[in-house]
Amino acid sequence: MITAIVNIVVIVTGDWRNPITNGDTIVMDDGKIESVGTASSKAVSNCDVIIDADGSTAIPGFIDSQVHNTFGDYTPRQKTIGFLESYIHGGTTTGITASEVHVTGRPKDPEGVKALAVAAMKCFENYRPGGMRFWAGSIILEPGLVENDFKEISDKGVWLAKAGFGAVKTPYDYAPMIGWAKKYGMITTVHTGGASIPGSSGIWADHLLKMQPDVSFHVNGGPAAMPDEDFPRLINESKIALQVCTAGNLRTLLMTADLVCKADQFDRFLIATDTPTGSGIMPLGMMYTITHLASLTDLPVEHAIAAATGNNATIYNLNSGFLKPGKDADVVLLDACVGSSKDNALDGLRNGDIVAVGAVITDAIPRFVGRSRNTPATNRKIQVAECNIKMDFSGDSH
Repeated sequence: MITAIVNIVVIVTGDWRNPITNGDTIVMDDGKIESVGTASSKAVSNCDVIIDADGSTAIPGFIDSQVHNTFGDYTPRQKTIGFLESYIHGGTTTGITASEVHVTGRPKDPEGVKALAVAAMKCFENYRPGGMRFWAGSIILEPGLVENDFKEISDKGVWLAKAGFGAVKTPYDYAPMIGWAKKYGMITTVHTGGASIPGSSGIWADHLLKMQPDVSFHVNGGPAAMPDEDFPRLINESKIALQVCTAGNLRTLLMTADLVCKADQFDRFLIATDTPTGSGIMPLGMMYTITHLASLTDLPVEHAIAAATGNNATIYNLNSGFLKPGKDADVVLLDACVGSSKDNALDGLRNGDIVAVGAVITDAIPRFVGRSRNTPATNRKIQVAECNIKMDFSGDSH
């Protein structure tokens, strides 16, 4: 499918160093972005679908890098079906597993955790809830795993490993397993802060510096945060990516943003939701954290968007997260809500508002155009201006 979006007022790239692309058009073909900014009239006229943005703002689809998936679009923690599809209506086009720790009766022996990771990965290889691309299958690090186990599952395609919920004596025992996972090319993630489920333990800066994972999950607390003095240690004594989440501590979220900016380490700053958990299901969680950062700190809103898109893509080696040629064609159109005191999406986010999601496109395929079921209506009339194939992109309303 060849899809074009025209009449865009601002194109936010997802790259905080170069946050805006001049122009008003995006053309997508075969799941990838063909051009951003300008396009010839011939290129647009050759499209199967043309979406009129009517002066709204285009951003990359959000990448939620901490989602507690199980199998299918179901969460036993909140006993809810369809939550991932609902996240699409909040602008999240990519999800990354936080490990399948919430699977009912999950196994805890080495063979079981390997099988769980492989099964989850394979279940989501061709499953796209609501059009979302979901990266599932993260091995939960448990005692008894040996180096060859990591080679085995890496050879099978598993590329994520998670520490923090295993039955280890102390968090320091995760260090050799994280080393083995990294040896075989896996991205390693670690629960950070106080324990979030019975039987797990708190993880602090001393543990993280010993483990040296790729990503410190919910560094602002999930839900309880580390002591304040641990934050500068992680920034100054490591290269660990620092992921903040909606379901955490707001004060330390803002503090982390300030610290990474002062240290010129913004590439390491990631936004996620850490849901579904005891904090619930948050279809607009990514946007809430962006508005918190943009309205309560001096962080430019385009940088906050990059932390939810391009920064995540870079750390996790994904081809999404940027509005640039050759990247995955995952695009979200935002606008100020009807009744807002602001005229456009970026000003609305700076004001602390939740803004309207007017369209979501993944793989160059419109998933809905005109109305999200999770936000108020847009000020502008975002609509399909031309469609040469028999499809309905209207989506569900409230």
